[in-house]
Amino acid sequence: MITLRNLTLRRGAKVLLDGVSLTLHAGEKAALVGRNGAGKSSLFAVFNGQLHEDSGEFSLPAQWRLSQVAQHMPETDESATAFVLGGDTRLMELRAELAQAEASEDGMRIAHAHSDLADAGEHDAVPRAQALILGLGFQVHELEQPVNSFSGGWRMRLQLARALMCPSDLLLLDEPTNHLDLDALVWLESWLQRYAGTMVVISHDREFLDAVTNVTVHIDHQKLNRYGGNYSAFELLRAQQLELQQAAFAKQQDKIAHLQKFIDRFKAKASKAKQAQSRVKALERMEKIAPVLADAEFSFEFKEPQNIPNPMLVVQDAELGYRGDAAEKVILRGVNRSVMAGQRIGILGANGQGKSTLVKTVARAIEPLGGTLTEGKGLHIGYFAQQELDVLSPDSNPLEHMIRLARDVGPQAREQELRNFLGSFNFSGDMVAQAVGTMSGGEKARLVLAMIVWQRPNLLLLDEPTNHLDLATREALSMALNEFEGTVLLVSHDRALLRAVCDEFWLVGRGQVGPFDGDLDDYQRYLLDEARRLREVAKVAAAAPVAVPAPPVAAPQAQRKLDAAARQQLAARTRPLKKELAQAEQSMARLQAEKEALEARLGTPLPPADIAEAGRQLKGVVQSLEAAEERWLALTGEIEQIEGSAA
Repeated sequence: MITLRNLTLRRGAKVLLDGVSLTLHAGEKAALVGRNGAGKSSLFAVFNGQLHEDSGEFSLPAQWRLSQVAQHMPETDESATAFVLGGDTRLMELRAELAQAEASEDGMRIAHAHSDLADAGEHDAVPRAQALILGLGFQVHELEQPVNSFSGGWRMRLQLARALMCPSDLLLLDEPTNHLDLDALVWLESWLQRYAGTMVVISHDREFLDAVTNVTVHIDHQKLNRYGGNYSAFELLRAQQLELQQAAFAKQQDKIAHLQKFIDRFKAKASKAKQAQSRVKALERMEKIAPVLADAEFSFEFKEPQNIPNPMLVVQDAELGYRGDAAEKVILRGVNRSVMAGQRIGILGANGQGKSTLVKTVARAIEPLGGTLTEGKGLHIGYFAQQELDVLSPDSNPLEHMIRLARDVGPQAREQELRNFLGSFNFSGDMVAQAVGTMSGGEKARLVLAMIVWQRPNLLLLDEPTNHLDLATREALSMALNEFEGTVLLVSHDRALLRAVCDEFWLVGRGQVGPFDGDLDDYQRYLLDEARRLREVAKVAAAAPVAVPAPPVAAPQAQRKLDAAARQQLAARTRPLKKELAQAEQSMARLQAEKEALEARLGTPLPPADIAEAGRQLKGVVQSLEAAEERWLALTGEIEQIEGSAA
């Protein structure tokens, strides 16, 4: 077991841990949580021997084998399979021993080496390595590609696979989900649940922690507190502790009311039942952990949009991708989607399928290759790019960013107002003059959020906004998005955020964008089924590789003509339906405005006769609005069915 007794740890003059004691038993899987800078990574460094305690005692069994993910970017021409296989250090040592034995022609030594290799799993080592690689999102044809041919994020996935390949008694994982999309994340959870050793993990993904840990160690005020159970259990227990110290949690009531409003509106609607149920769960959790949220050091809110067009955006017969020097690369074809006022859309799909391409096109960062993208009048986009430096200058500081933003986009403001505003996002003192290039990922993410809030958008495009955010800031973002009055398109592998914010989902894959009929639990089952299918395909391919001839490809000019003809036929079939859909959307907007006006009137003092008349009018408007919504849903379904059959 891992034991800390009266341990003190410093970094420079700062005391991170002061006289702490902790025991982790063999086989336990512990989450290490706490605010950024509390000392989580430093404690990891004690576990792996890179740091030593300043006083007290630290011990773990001498015979334990340790595995962790190397943080440096691998640079090698080895194939992906060979690189991951190298993570099994015992196997590599025995292979070297066999080579030396064969060179010495020592028969007994050769026999012992073969026996040891068999015990170490030599017979299935390559399939095990390839199963890890495929599970983390790679394709079968990439198994033998050199490591250096992959981008940085994919090379870090190979580092993770290499760590999992290593036989270990103690596995240390520091933010293992940062470079993973949702399908790889679901696979990793399943693998870690079967891991037999002791594990300590740092992560800001609450659902990941809930799925893979059974102990939570919280660093707070230089102390370690051990809680039995996963992160949600810890959160509840800590809330109960804080509740004894706090009398009221008024600051949570507005957030709770916002969720309740959604639940009341949609709980009786079949088309929204699953989403309403997820909001019920979110409300229950908020009520339980309100003290934890009230204790958070950081919170913010999106300002009310100045106007909300409806529809926000209409994409018709679009081809999305990139224009290169020589040719166009089409990622998504035949995209036909509408974004309505107030929608909360989660965008699902594996890495490389086109999620970011879709978001970048809507954000005007890239032009569509074909078709039309029509924006509603007054559309104002707030865009959080997956790479923060796409919208930040590394040489500028936060104040300079805000001054430029206020000058170029508005609203105008004095420097002191901008300093005060940045202070509300925890940029105070010297931090407003610190170059962005020297900031942490979490600080850059907070600056991008601050810049978005300042602009008062009515459409938020968020591409992996939580990658560098700690748990407290993720909660603050979730609460702010739930209060936001505009529309949200969200790409994220943070399922807690997706569940709390999104009412519906789009699935991006195989060159298409369409609705996903289900919730995140359905999507996780879909991903696991797909992963099993791909593993079976890989096994068959490995056992009996067959050369499959490539399908005939039409000449580019002929293909474009065929595509154009197909789009014209599709447009002819869907045109009358889309016309009626637009009329339904206009009717919904008009009825919604009437409903809000009548509700506002009923909120003022009125004679009894006027109250009765307004009530009758409101009942009729609500019934008409529900009928219009049902017709809109039916038309949308018909259109998507036609478009899906033509894909």
